[in-house]
Amino acid sequence: MYLVGMEIETTFFCAFCLQVNEILVDASGGEHQEYIEDCQICCRPNSLQIDIDVEGRTAGILAEPA
Repeated sequence: MYLVGMEIETTFFCAFCLQVNEILVDASGGEHQEYIEDCQICCRPNSLQIDIDVEGRTAGILAEPA
């Protein structure tokens, strides 16, 4: 996981197929974000709840079926 400008590269596990997905999270969107992201493997929609620690340059992600 690393910070690129205001983006944090991170991963989440698909709520359906449990495969790892790599995404970029825009930290300028706030500390708490929620959106839908399709799995890069099975293409099913995941509801992502994201908590960002800008100082620690990390993003915690909880993926649930959308």
